[in-house]
Amino acid sequence: MGFEKINRVIMIVLDSFGIGALPDAAKYGDVGSSTFGHIAMNCRGIRLPNMQKLGLCNIDVLDAVAEGGFIEKQDHVVGCFGACNEASASKETMVGHWEMMGVYVKEPFPTYPNGFPKEVIEELEQKTGTKFLCNRPASGTEIIKELGKEHMQTGHPILYTSADSTMQIAAHEEIITIEKLYEICKTAREVMRGKHEVCKIIARPFVGEEGNFTRTTGRHDYAIDPISETALEKMVKKGYSVSGVGKIRDIFNGKGISEYVYTYDNMDGVDKTIDYMNQSKSSMVFTNLVEYDMLWGHRRDVLGYAKGLEAFDKRLPEIMALLKDTDMLIITADHGCDPTFRGTDHTREYVPLLVYGKSLKQNVNLGIRKTFADTAATLAEIYDLSGFEIGDSYLSQIKRS
Repeated sequence: MGFEKINRVIMIVLDSFGIGALPDAAKYGDVGSSTFGHIAMNCRGIRLPNMQKLGLCNIDVLDAVAEGGFIEKQDHVVGCFGACNEASASKETMVGHWEMMGVYVKEPFPTYPNGFPKEVIEELEQKTGTKFLCNRPASGTEIIKELGKEHMQTGHPILYTSADSTMQIAAHEEIITIEKLYEICKTAREVMRGKHEVCKIIARPFVGEEGNFTRTTGRHDYAIDPISETALEKMVKKGYSVSGVGKIRDIFNGKGISEYVYTYDNMDGVDKTIDYMNQSKSSMVFTNLVEYDMLWGHRRDVLGYAKGLEAFDKRLPEIMALLKDTDMLIITADHGCDPTFRGTDHTREYVPLLVYGKSLKQNVNLGIRKTFADTAATLAEIYDLSGFEIGDSYLSQIKRS
């Protein structure tokens, strides 16, 4: 069978599934990190047969993990495989996704390891009419345990950050309604402009009683627009349809997204991806599976992460069976979040690149890509887009003659 022109791309991001520290990891304090490598070392029974068939364990940067006996390289690989180096100065979810779509971020967005400056808090309090608790980096689940009772007594929202470029504001739904919390976050978004323009303001509602507080699904992100035009925007302008699954809509602030659906968890994300594939109207289905990052990476849950990977791997044959001859499947990630590494933050790592299509070559080593934007360059070749400054298409490497 020769090459069938690709007219639909299914792209799935396993949020935080890094595969080894990048050469510049020292700048980020992440030397020695390896999300997948350390999960494999700690969970020797992990089974990912379908991603292995696509070439996951044959990726060059995982050689040391394979030589240690923690994963097995495959002789019969049906996919194309490689690793991607992040060119942007970041290890943010948003920046990672932007780079995949052709946007290069040279300067990191502001972070606040010592909390937000006094003038920011004063302006925010003046414009929202409320005081705030905390104002320091914190784990979202831990900070509501620590300050949830005081919040309920005072009515003051909990404001915190992380190693990422974010401001997060948490409130109990019985103390501050979700609608009011959203209004506070919208105000914060306007305050955090200029030199304080963080990537995201995140509303974090929770419920429950002291000792049993639980975050709800009412999270909402107030992001900034991509700093330049993405492949998604170029596609939509040319009349193609882009369907976002999970937090894709928020990551791109709606830019270049024709339609979208939010998800409850990873398996719901797989279900929604399959729904869009069955509808046959999307030129691209773009999915983010967030639990790897949110539930297992940040919370240092190695076993949970491993089980989550196995759960996705079991669903992969369903996705592959629905692929048409003119479809291309891409599985990748946006950064690392090594659950065995010190701290609870993202880690600066290579990410996997797995590509499969019924009309594409098999067992092609795509090597180490210089940038996530090689995928944008590939989309540009498929959909006849133009105007990208970075990225090299890998389509010619995987097309059958």
